[in-house]
Amino acid sequence: QVQLVESGGGLVQAGGSLRLSCLVSGRTFSRYGMGWFRQAPGKQRELVATIRSGGSTSYLDSVKGRFTISRDNAKNTVYLQMNSLKPEDTAVYSCAASDRDYPWSWRYWGQGTQVTVSS
Repeated sequence: QVQLVESGGGLVQAGGSLRLSCLVSGRTFSRYGMGWFRQAPGKQRELVATIRSGGSTSYLDSVKGRFTISRDNAKNTVYLQMNSLKPEDTAVYSCAASDRDYPWSWRYWGQGTQVTVSS
């Protein structure tokens, strides 16, 4: 059974930074495509960033230049570095694992971590 556990959320002032981590259990992490999603109250979940098994990345337009997704296959961990945070980035952030690269198949999910950005 694959499990994903996020950490690193919290409360930060606008302009600040946070780094989210997602630890993935199992021995096949390097084969997964990984993604970070977020959902704000009353809004649909949106895909924030993805990283393929080979390392190529993509981003939601509104976070380009501010967020960076990365992975450490030796640690079974994917990260989301968030800089220049804005109040509109406030949401529950969840990581997900896809058992294939694009088109994605988000098979495994973490429980989510709250990010709150104050103005």
